[in-house]
Amino acid sequence: MTNTETQSILDALQTKYVAALDCRDMHAWLDCFDQQEGSYICIPRENEDDALPLALMMDDCYTRLRDRVNYVTDVWKGTFEDYHTRHFVQRLKFAPDGSSQYSAESNFSVMYTTVQGTSAVLVVGTYVDRIVVRNGIAHFISKRAILDTTVTPRYLVYPV
Repeated sequence: MTNTETQSILDALQTKYVAALDCRDMHAWLDCFDQQEGSYICIPRENEDDALPLALMMDDCYTRLRDRVNYVTDVWKGTFEDYHTRHFVQRLKFAPDGSSQYSAESNFSVMYTTVQGTSAVLVVGTYVDRIVVRNGIAHFISKRAILDTTVTPRYLVYPV
């Protein structure tokens, strides 16, 4: 596979990920992760830099990812003020990380809009990803959303 083909496959995964979140399709979000090793962690940069394991969301295995989908779609449904997100992502780098695996880093910003129609910045930060490609299809082995934003303007229900 050429660098351009690999880059295209990795970009397609990132696009699928943010599209799922922006459409609030938690099942499509879950489909972005590897079923054997998939994990998602959303952590403040300060905690990441100081190697503190305290995160806003710590889904350290695929079972916990499924639990998050269940909580957002069923358990918490109707108990929070919903909001829409729009993700903006800028890939910074990617590199081979072993056989059929890659590491990638991207900057992101997430805007949100309330049901009343007010929009603002929700969070900004960096994605640090490990990705596996099998049969031309990519999945996240791990996705770390490292937040530069120290105080969010609202609670986070959806992953970022």
